[in-house]
Amino acid sequence: MIMRPTRENLAEPENKPKGLRAVIVAALGASTLEWYDFYIYGTAAALVFNKVFFPSVNPALGTLAAFATFGVGFLFRPLGGLIFGHFGDTLGRKKLLVIAMMVMGISTFLIGVLPTYSTVGILAPILLVVLRAAQGLAVGGQYGGAMLLVTENAPANRRGYYGSFSHIGPSLAVILSNVVFLVVVAAVSSDALIGWAWRIPFLLSVFVVAAGIYMQLKIEDTAEFRELQERRVAEQGGQQVQRRSPVIEALRTHPREILQAGGMILIVQVYYYVLIVFTISYATSHDISRTTALVAVLLSSLATVVSIPIFAALSDKSGRKTVLVWSAIATTASAFPFVLLLGTGSVPLLVLAVVVPGVTLGALYGPMAAFYYEMFSAEVRYSGASIGYQLGAVLGGGFSPFIATGLLEATGSLLSVGAFITVAGLLSIWAIASVSTSSRRTSTEVSQAT
Repeated sequence: MIMRPTRENLAEPENKPKGLRAVIVAALGASTLEWYDFYIYGTAAALVFNKVFFPSVNPALGTLAAFATFGVGFLFRPLGGLIFGHFGDTLGRKKLLVIAMMVMGISTFLIGVLPTYSTVGILAPILLVVLRAAQGLAVGGQYGGAMLLVTENAPANRRGYYGSFSHIGPSLAVILSNVVFLVVVAAVSSDALIGWAWRIPFLLSVFVVAAGIYMQLKIEDTAEFRELQERRVAEQGGQQVQRRSPVIEALRTHPREILQAGGMILIVQVYYYVLIVFTISYATSHDISRTTALVAVLLSSLATVVSIPIFAALSDKSGRKTVLVWSAIATTASAFPFVLLLGTGSVPLLVLAVVVPGVTLGALYGPMAAFYYEMFSAEVRYSGASIGYQLGAVLGGGFSPFIATGLLEATGSLLSVGAFITVAGLLSIWAIASVSTSSRRTSTEVSQAT
């Protein structure tokens, strides 16, 4: 059965592991590079893929088609979470994180050398979808590895702060991908961008492969996982024992927590991808330059990077649930002001529109790594956290630019996009509020089978 903790034994003594700084740098670097590969697809979908891979349809339908292929990656994220979660809980956090990085780097590089529709016809978007699916598998497996590499090594009284560095990576990746595209857009003409220059950001993914090789050679797995392995060996007494799959065990013993984990990340997924993908598409189609739109999104992500560790550290002192609930409320409340400011066509108001939710999303996203750690026992933590997170991602993130564009086309009003974000926010508030103290665990409270 699962031994659940009481409020009193949630506290753990501070025990800062040796080499924590190296682990943080490794997890942050892995997360940033992996998400860079995933996000450049979204930027390319907003800027050029409708012309490169779907030129035979009108611009609006081409944009929808490009955003649909963007969403394909999210459909495969839960499968990646299942596969990598199973092996991450049995073979180790680091090994599976490295494999995820290799898969991501290779598939992204191959997107950069794909033939276009004008060269091979319908085969081009088919190959694009296949490689996007591979990206989805990789990023679905990456999250659990990067998050646990930090949280399982962090001291208990600062787990929120240190764990947040695995969540800074995605926002840094948006900044990195936008900077790369800004340089490319500034360096070449529009025809060159569509003709060949869009490939450059994808070809740079060779650095992801290099980083994966470095991590394999230099970083050890978490002490908590090694202790779990040693305990398993001791329990087996040298005998070969058939264990239930960690994925099946997580679904059997933690179904409520998995649903809650998916629900609480929903607003982050919906809003964030509206911010970084839909906003670029909308702004550039309403007389705002590509460069301006990219800079606005870059500033939004910079605001997220700054707020993530601040509010994660606050959660170490004020309680994670308190910080998460109020951050979710603030994020949801910003949805309608965001779309109203976006619709003005004013560049300063566009910047304000994206920076405010950038701050509130960071406040919400920052403490979640430690919160996920505390929701799942060590034996199924990779599986449980990955499945829950990716469930929220596929329901909320993957098709949010597609849905937002479709709502705008159907209603002619950005208010429909605001309503879409608000509904996701209300669901996330409910999910966070429903997590009880008794569902949270510490590193010493590992589930025991009897």
